[in-house]
Amino acid sequence: METIVESPRERFARIAAAPDRDIHLDEAALWIAAEEYPNLDVRAYLARLDALASAAASRLASVRSSAERAARLNHIFFVEIGFTGNHADYYDPRNSYLSDVLDRKTGIPITLAVVYMEVARRLDLNVCGISFPGHFLVKWVDDTDGHEVVVDPFSGTTLRPEDCDARLAQASGGALVLRPELHLRAASRREILVRMLANLKRVFVSRRDFGRALACCERILLLVPDAPLELRDRGLVLEQLACFAAAASDLDRFLWLAPDDPGADAVRARRDALRARMGRPH
Repeated sequence: METIVESPRERFARIAAAPDRDIHLDEAALWIAAEEYPNLDVRAYLARLDALASAAASRLASVRSSAERAARLNHIFFVEIGFTGNHADYYDPRNSYLSDVLDRKTGIPITLAVVYMEVARRLDLNVCGISFPGHFLVKWVDDTDGHEVVVDPFSGTTLRPEDCDARLAQASGGALVLRPELHLRAASRREILVRMLANLKRVFVSRRDFGRALACCERILLLVPDAPLELRDRGLVLEQLACFAAAASDLDRFLWLAPDDPGADAVRARRDALRARMGRPH
């Protein structure tokens, strides 16, 4: 009997359809990379994460508090192994592919956070992601007293509440004041994958690589079907690819779902221009 081999997109779609609690970030992120690298051995990279966790396990076994464990794992992860933020080429697409991050030991905050969280998960440590404005973070939560330790995976440093407040003020132009229950809440796995793909989408749009940008839009919509802004973005990307009917359909759907969006009038004008263009003889 012939074995049916799923494509990376099909594997990702199956993961995206699962309840959030059943989504494995490491596997999902690797299937994102596998669409760029068709011969990627996902199992081999999952084994790399297993090995990183095994190497850290004995070093953390005797440490009790979250603060001490965070400090110890930070030293292992950022100093001894050498994971670091890619300051030299932040917008390199490879920073968003988990396989490249594991190979090169560099990336952007969210992909470094995924590696960090997945190592911690294998060690049964309570570490989660924070979809912080402008810069993804992670936090440790002490199961005994609820104490939290926030870590910046890009710089490898721990952050005090006042540090987070200052970063939020900078990211918002002074418009926001830190509310931990809102700004430091744990991100869902679906949110993390959407943010990873949104970062990648922006890189490809800036490079006018609309084929790859479309692939990002499509995978985001597998995670959050009918998300208005994602439908708008896919419509605009489809327009760049001269898929005018599909573009107009996405913009129509955006306008139906979000008629009061501040950008609705501009999108409506774009949609109408597409329809007019489609009506002209070629």
